[in-house]
Amino acid sequence: MSSPASIGKHPIHPMLVAFPIGLWVFALVCDVVRLFGGAQVWSTVALYAIGGGIVGALLAAIPGFIDYLSIDEAEMKRIATTHLLLGLSSVLIFGFNLWLRFRLEEGSKIPFLLSIVGVLVIGFGGWLGGKMVYVKGMAVEAVEELVRKQRKPEADSRPHQPIRRAG
Repeated sequence: MSSPASIGKHPIHPMLVAFPIGLWVFALVCDVVRLFGGAQVWSTVALYAIGGGIVGALLAAIPGFIDYLSIDEAEMKRIATTHLLLGLSSVLIFGFNLWLRFRLEEGSKIPFLLSIVGVLVIGFGGWLGGKMVYVKGMAVEAVEELVRKQRKPEADSRPHQPIRRAG
Protein backbone atom coordinates (compact mmCIF):
# COMPACT_ATOMS: atom_id res chain seq x y z
CA MET A 1 0.00 0.00 0.00
CA SER A 2 1.43 3.37 -0.92
CA SER A 3 1.00 6.54 1.10
CA PRO A 4 -1.85 8.80 -0.03
CA ALA A 5 0.07 11.78 1.44
CA SER A 6 3.17 11.69 -0.72
CA ILE A 7 5.18 13.69 -3.19
CA GLY A 8 6.49 11.69 -6.14
CA LYS A 9 5.86 8.39 -4.30
CA HIS A 10 7.79 9.66 -1.25
CA PRO A 11 5.61 9.75 1.90
CA ILE A 12 5.55 13.20 3.50
CA HIS A 13 5.08 12.15 7.15
CA PRO A 14 8.51 10.49 7.56
CA MET A 15 10.14 13.51 5.92
CA LEU A 16 8.59 15.89 8.45
CA VAL A 17 8.94 13.93 11.69
CA ALA A 18 12.71 14.41 11.63
CA PHE A 19 12.21 18.05 12.65
CA PRO A 20 10.29 17.59 15.92
CA ILE A 21 12.37 14.55 16.84
CA GLY A 22 15.61 16.45 16.31
CA LEU A 23 14.39 19.57 18.07
CA TRP A 24 13.06 17.70 21.09
CA VAL A 25 16.20 15.61 21.46
CA PHE A 26 18.23 18.80 21.14
CA ALA A 27 16.08 20.40 23.87
CA LEU A 28 16.99 17.49 26.14
CA VAL A 29 20.67 17.99 25.30
CA CYS A 30 20.30 21.69 26.16
CA ASP A 31 18.69 20.74 29.48
CA VAL A 32 21.58 18.39 30.26
CA VAL A 33 24.14 21.08 29.44
CA ARG A 34 22.28 23.56 31.67
CA LEU A 35 21.94 20.99 34.46
CA PHE A 36 25.71 20.43 34.47
CA GLY A 37 26.59 24.09 34.79
CA GLY A 38 25.96 25.54 31.37
CA ALA A 39 24.91 29.15 30.97
CA GLN A 40 21.28 30.21 31.32
CA VAL A 41 21.08 30.62 27.54
CA TRP A 42 20.82 26.81 27.25
CA SER A 43 17.42 26.98 28.95
CA THR A 44 16.33 29.59 26.42
CA VAL A 45 17.57 27.48 23.51
CA ALA A 46 15.70 24.46 24.93
CA LEU A 47 12.55 26.57 25.17
CA TYR A 48 12.73 27.53 21.49
CA ALA A 49 13.62 23.97 20.45
CA ILE A 50 10.55 22.64 22.26
CA GLY A 51 8.31 25.27 20.67
CA GLY A 52 9.69 24.52 17.21
CA GLY A 53 9.29 20.80 17.83
CA ILE A 54 5.63 21.27 18.72
CA VAL A 55 4.99 23.21 15.51
CA GLY A 56 6.90 20.59 13.50
CA ALA A 57 5.01 17.72 15.12
CA LEU A 58 1.64 19.29 14.36
CA LEU A 59 2.68 19.80 10.72
CA ALA A 60 3.94 16.20 10.48
CA ALA A 61 0.67 14.96 11.99
CA ILE A 62 -1.37 16.17 9.02
CA PRO A 63 0.07 13.78 6.40
CA GLY A 64 0.42 11.14 9.12
CA PHE A 65 -3.31 11.31 9.81
CA ILE A 66 -4.10 11.16 6.08
CA ASP A 67 -2.01 7.97 5.91
CA TYR A 68 -3.75 6.65 9.04
CA LEU A 69 -7.18 7.06 7.46
CA SER A 70 -6.09 4.90 4.51
CA ILE A 71 -5.18 1.86 6.64
CA ASP A 72 -7.69 -0.96 6.40
CA GLU A 73 -5.75 -3.98 7.72
CA ALA A 74 -6.62 -4.66 11.39
CA GLU A 75 -3.15 -5.33 12.86
CA MET A 76 -1.62 -2.39 11.00
CA LYS A 77 -4.46 -0.14 12.21
CA ARG A 78 -3.80 -1.22 15.81
CA ILE A 79 -0.08 -0.41 15.50
CA ALA A 80 -0.87 2.88 13.74
CA THR A 81 -3.38 3.86 16.44
CA THR A 82 -0.76 3.32 19.16
CA HIS A 83 1.79 5.26 17.06
CA LEU A 84 -0.72 8.11 16.66
CA LEU A 85 -1.56 8.19 20.38
CA LEU A 86 2.13 8.24 21.32
CA GLY A 87 2.71 11.08 18.85
CA LEU A 88 -0.15 13.09 20.34
CA SER A 89 1.08 12.28 23.85
CA SER A 90 4.52 13.61 22.98
CA VAL A 91 2.97 16.89 21.79
CA LEU A 92 1.06 17.14 25.07
CA ILE A 93 4.15 16.30 27.15
CA PHE A 94 6.29 18.88 25.38
CA GLY A 95 3.42 21.40 25.39
CA PHE A 96 3.16 21.00 29.16
CA ASN A 97 6.96 21.20 29.37
CA LEU A 98 6.91 24.49 27.45
CA TRP A 99 4.14 25.92 29.62
CA LEU A 100 5.97 24.96 32.83
CA ARG A 101 9.15 26.67 31.67
CA PHE A 102 7.26 29.96 31.86
CA ARG A 103 5.74 29.15 35.27
CA LEU A 104 8.48 27.47 37.31
CA GLU A 105 11.51 29.02 38.90
CA GLU A 106 14.82 28.75 37.05
CA GLY A 107 16.61 25.62 38.16
CA SER A 108 13.53 23.43 38.50
CA LYS A 109 14.22 19.85 37.38
CA ILE A 110 10.63 19.21 36.25
CA PRO A 111 11.13 20.46 32.66
CA PHE A 112 14.27 18.31 32.38
CA LEU A 113 12.36 15.25 33.59
CA LEU A 114 9.54 16.00 31.13
CA SER A 115 12.09 16.23 28.33
CA ILE A 116 13.36 12.76 29.25
CA VAL A 117 9.83 11.33 29.33
CA GLY A 118 8.96 13.06 26.05
CA VAL A 119 12.04 11.70 24.28
CA LEU A 120 11.26 8.20 25.55
CA VAL A 121 7.70 8.51 24.22
CA ILE A 122 8.84 9.67 20.78
CA GLY A 123 11.42 6.87 20.78
CA PHE A 124 8.75 4.23 21.31
CA GLY A 125 6.42 5.93 18.83
CA GLY A 126 9.24 6.01 16.29
CA TRP A 127 9.92 2.33 16.90
CA LEU A 128 6.28 1.58 16.06
CA GLY A 129 6.52 3.80 12.97
CA GLY A 130 9.57 1.80 11.89
CA LYS A 131 7.68 -1.43 12.53
CA MET A 132 4.89 -0.28 10.24
CA VAL A 133 7.33 0.53 7.45
CA TYR A 134 10.16 -1.97 7.77
CA VAL A 135 8.32 -4.99 9.16
CA LYS A 136 4.80 -4.54 7.78
CA GLY A 137 5.76 -2.72 4.57
CA MET A 138 3.42 0.25 4.94
CA ALA A 139 3.91 2.77 2.12
CA VAL A 140 6.63 0.57 0.63
CA GLU A 141 6.27 -0.43 -2.98
CA ALA A 142 6.57 -4.20 -3.27
CA VAL A 143 9.99 -5.42 -4.41
CA GLU A 144 8.41 -7.61 -7.09
CA GLU A 145 6.58 -4.60 -8.51
CA LEU A 146 9.79 -2.57 -8.59
CA VAL A 147 11.61 -5.39 -10.38
CA ARG A 148 8.80 -5.71 -12.91
CA LYS A 149 8.88 -1.98 -13.61
CA GLN A 150 12.64 -1.99 -14.07
CA ARG A 151 12.75 -4.96 -16.44
CA LYS A 152 13.67 -4.13 -19.94
CA PRO A 153 11.48 -5.25 -22.85
CA GLU A 154 11.87 -8.91 -23.82
CA ALA A 155 14.05 -8.08 -26.84
CA ASP A 156 16.65 -6.45 -24.62
CA SER A 157 16.73 -9.32 -22.14
CA ARG A 158 18.15 -12.04 -24.42
CA PRO A 159 21.69 -13.19 -23.60
CA HIS A 160 24.44 -11.07 -25.07
CA GLN A 161 26.93 -12.68 -27.44
CA PRO A 162 30.60 -11.93 -26.87
CA ILE A 163 32.11 -9.50 -29.33
CA ARG A 164 34.44 -11.27 -31.73
CA ARG A 165 37.42 -9.43 -33.02
CA ALA A 166 38.98 -10.07 -36.36
CA GLY A 167 42.49 -11.31 -36.52
